[in-house]
Amino acid sequence: MTPGATPVNAADDFLPLIVTSPSGAGKTTLVRRLLARYEDLVVSVSVTTRAPRPGEVDGRDYHFVSHDTFRAMIDRGAFAEWAEVHGNCYGTSLEKMVEARAHRRGMVFVIDVQGARMLKARVPDAVGVFILPPSFAELEARLRNRGTDSEETIARRMKNARGELAHYGLFDYVVVNDQLDAASEELNAIVLAERAKRWRRAQAVERVIHDGSAR
Repeated sequence: MTPGATPVNAADDFLPLIVTSPSGAGKTTLVRRLLARYEDLVVSVSVTTRAPRPGEVDGRDYHFVSHDTFRAMIDRGAFAEWAEVHGNCYGTSLEKMVEARAHRRGMVFVIDVQGARMLKARVPDAVGVFILPPSFAELEARLRNRGTDSEETIARRMKNARGELAHYGLFDYVVVNDQLDAASEELNAIVLAERAKRWRRAQAVERVIHDGSAR
């Protein structure tokens, strides 16, 4: 977080949803399913210094920038959070968060454990979901099946995964991604439950009391 930055306060009905997992555990697929179900949610497109993978599109999957550009963005306080992961930097645009609060009912942040910790410090009402692979063997198999990583990269990702799992206590929910359909339904249920929280519905209740209608 930028030194001296003030917390970002969400509107009563706005849901900042953090989705984190070790690389290869399936968070990207689950989030894509979630966004297809809820048109009023938008994903935060991270800024990164890593090179695009085959099929990735700048502005859709990530905003790809140079290390110098990323450092300049840090210096001017452009990030709500940022972290260095696997030798590359990733950051969440503060400007895009402000835009989402004005036009959407929630924003999904697909970030790592370090970024999740920083974002929850900046946005205390953010809801954290940790996507857990069913086993380390299955996680390694998924990484190999992607066909995009070297043996060295896979070994590093597996080592980091053990460390990431140790931080599951930072999160509000844990979803085991064994069967994709079941995991997708659990993530959907979390959104429904969080939207029904009393404090998120407080303004609607007050409108019914005073105006006779929640809308």
